[in-house]
Amino acid sequence: MWIEPVNAIDLAVRGMVVGIVASAPMGPVGVLTVQRTLNKGRWYGFATGIGAALSDLIYALVTGFGMSFVMDFIERPTTIHYLKLLGSILLFCFGAYTYYCKPAEPHKASGRRGTLWHNMFTGFAITVSNPLIIVLFLALFARFGFVVPEHPAEQAFGYAGVMTGAVVWWFSLTTALNRIGSRFEMGTITLLNRLLGLLVMAASVVGLFYTLFR
Repeated sequence: MWIEPVNAIDLAVRGMVVGIVASAPMGPVGVLTVQRTLNKGRWYGFATGIGAALSDLIYALVTGFGMSFVMDFIERPTTIHYLKLLGSILLFCFGAYTYYCKPAEPHKASGRRGTLWHNMFTGFAITVSNPLIIVLFLALFARFGFVVPEHPAEQAFGYAGVMTGAVVWWFSLTTALNRIGSRFEMGTITLLNRLLGLLVMAASVVGLFYTLFR
């Protein structure tokens, strides 16, 4: 079977990129994290993000194991080539969706702070209720050549990178919000989504041309 050269550090870096891209769009859990950070404090928002990151890791594992089973039967480099092309196209569609989509309304926040565990659990529950995230992971994994069958140790570094990337994103977001405080406007979320959408579309176009003409 044909497999690209595997490097654990390289796979961990790819995983971090996957984790950040999967976490950054401001959907319901993103808006909820912003609200909790501003209303309850930084660590309550961060706990919400950690819950979302755990959910993303579960979906990443499910997606990766499913793709590993399929890739065990792939023997030609051309098949991997077409998978990367498909991943680039799907990523472009995701970027366009992120750019044009209005931020979804979160679940109505309670006036009580609750425990950090409770905030983390609600972040997990909201994220895990959206299995369509698997489509995004399929696109990202295909584009970055993330799944490497028969290399479980290196793949473990990749999944650790996914979790690390997600945690870095939520930590950075809540830290920035904690410093900005009341100056942050919810309308900024739309701007963040549009910037992310443009970045993802640009990266997908670059990846598409690289795959076609390298």
